[in-house]
Amino acid sequence: MSDSTSDDGSPRGVSRRGFITAVGAGAIGAAAAGRGEARPEPPPPGGEPVKAVLSVNGRTHRLLVEPRWTLLFVLRERLGLTGSKVGCERGECGACTVLIDGVPRYSCLTLALEAQGHAITTLEGLMDGEGLGPVQRAFLEEDGYQCGYCTPGQVMAAEGLLRANPAPSLDEIRVGMSGNLCRCGAYAHIFKAVRKASELKKASGR
Repeated sequence: MSDSTSDDGSPRGVSRRGFITAVGAGAIGAAAAGRGEARPEPPPPGGEPVKAVLSVNGRTHRLLVEPRWTLLFVLRERLGLTGSKVGCERGECGACTVLIDGVPRYSCLTLALEAQGHAITTLEGLMDGEGLGPVQRAFLEEDGYQCGYCTPGQVMAAEGLLRANPAPSLDEIRVGMSGNLCRCGAYAHIFKAVRKASELKKASGR
């Protein structure tokens, strides 16, 4: 993965239009590692690796992890699931949100060993085969993103909200999404996307 970026933070050799298109599609789909994307800080050394079994998107993964490794680090750097983004790494922005037993959690604050015995769902796990799932489609149709970096976490928070409350009011959506920050300020579109996702999930039975 290349980390080459221009002075304004966008990848070299890519037009503004192409960059926005690529970021939007990548954020909403099963996001691949993009150029210029942050990586989680390697945890400080310490503790012998131990065997861990993680259930991620319906698949069982057996691997060795150090006790200090976060779930975010393991998902991205050991399992290659880069849909969960690296943001603040201190539980403030929500870019790393995943579902654990259907409930939104910050994977930067969750140790990988804590997640054993629980069902972990990442952005990639919301795909409908090779297509977008209902929540991902709703964010695309309602322009629920701008730069796109926070979008994976927003999508996961919306999925968790709708699993608990399939038909939330606008106020309930605001509360349910309040743990995820959008530096671009696209909240009005995000709220519309969650409402649209509710309708799409109801229609699809998901």
